[in-house]
Amino acid sequence: MLKKLFVSGLSVMTLLVGTGAMAEGEKPDPPSKNEVDNVILFIADGYSAGYNVNYRYYKEDGDPVWDSFLTGMMTTHSANNRITDSAAAGTAMSTGMKTKNGFIGLNEESEKVQTILEAAHESEKATGLVATSTITHATPAAFASHVDSRNNQTEIARQYVDNGTVDVLLGGGKDYFLPESEGGHQETRHLLNEAKDEGYEFVENKDELLNANSNQILGLFANDSLEPELHREGTEQPSLADMTSSAIEALSQDEDGFFLMVEGSQIDWAGHANDAAWAMSDTAAFEEAVMQALKFAEEDEQTLVIVTSDHDTGGMTLGGYHSHGTDVEILREVTATGEHMATQLNGDRSNVEEVIEAYTSLTLSDEEIVTIEEADDLELAINHTISQYAGVGWTTTNHTGIEVPVYAYGKGTEHFQGLIDNTDLAKNIATVLNIPF
Repeated sequence: MLKKLFVSGLSVMTLLVGTGAMAEGEKPDPPSKNEVDNVILFIADGYSAGYNVNYRYYKEDGDPVWDSFLTGMMTTHSANNRITDSAAAGTAMSTGMKTKNGFIGLNEESEKVQTILEAAHESEKATGLVATSTITHATPAAFASHVDSRNNQTEIARQYVDNGTVDVLLGGGKDYFLPESEGGHQETRHLLNEAKDEGYEFVENKDELLNANSNQILGLFANDSLEPELHREGTEQPSLADMTSSAIEALSQDEDGFFLMVEGSQIDWAGHANDAAWAMSDTAAFEEAVMQALKFAEEDEQTLVIVTSDHDTGGMTLGGYHSHGTDVEILREVTATGEHMATQLNGDRSNVEEVIEAYTSLTLSDEEIVTIEEADDLELAINHTISQYAGVGWTTTNHTGIEVPVYAYGKGTEHFQGLIDNTDLAKNIATVLNIPF
């Protein structure tokens, strides 16, 4: 069916939305020889239906943009665990094969397997990776490297430069590209200089990125991860939308098309911290990035945009134990992460009330103040208190095994309908792009 979608900052777009259900005996149309030239895959790390319902109330101007093109759900288990980590999930999504938690670009027998990004590169398409974590973190790494430990970010950085399969790399993690002599993590190699010698334009702040004019860009905007969206203002770091639009501009110069993966990395970190305001503000930044891709896809008409997640983190719900209601809107008034608020408490924690009032719109009860003062984990206590006022529930500080939503806009969306497994993602992207995989 056709549905009108009103997007802030965009023209009105008419989106083709799959119903997700077929009549008995009906089969999807076979793919054309070349359904699309480009695929932009968005991964909201840690996101699930629980996040989505909360974001719908958090957002001030309508439903999440992707709601209009929901196509199905996706299972997430790894080869050795019903609850995946980002490495195994990213590998399944990029290679079409299950693997063990912690593995990157390897099957469960530790054998190297091709990724969809590498397949796109071999088919002479341009490729890109964008993240708000270090660019060497588990999810982006799973698309362009092969290691038996996600923690080996120095080796992941080396493989990026040595393999040359990624044309645009944008995120944090500058220290993983620098030698120890310059305060970095590489023993001797200077990967930044090596990348420049290979033709990459290196940029390290928002202005440089927006003025870049190369089709090969290495953008590292922090020594480690980028700042949370709540703390991005006042820095020289680009937003996820800035990085996405710049990546699209660079990659779309290739007449053979491109594959781009964009990760909203810190939604997951917010989930681990049970920090509802951080989760929602980073989701808003993620949505702005998706809107940039939709604008391009609407004009281009040969681009498939997919939005999904690698797994759920935290088991976020609407409503929870001891909640004061379902006032998710108060999270808009929170201006710092719980971690930051915890660092603002003095030694005897006598300023809890002042700190909470400085960064939120809440006035705590005496009992709530004492609870935070006596907490073993200050950050978690602050976050749970805010969540209780917002009516946001949490079940864990780890991942869960529930399915995650899949949204798809453009030609080829029929390949992502219904309940799919994360291993189906790369296979179906290859089908839509009509490339060997």
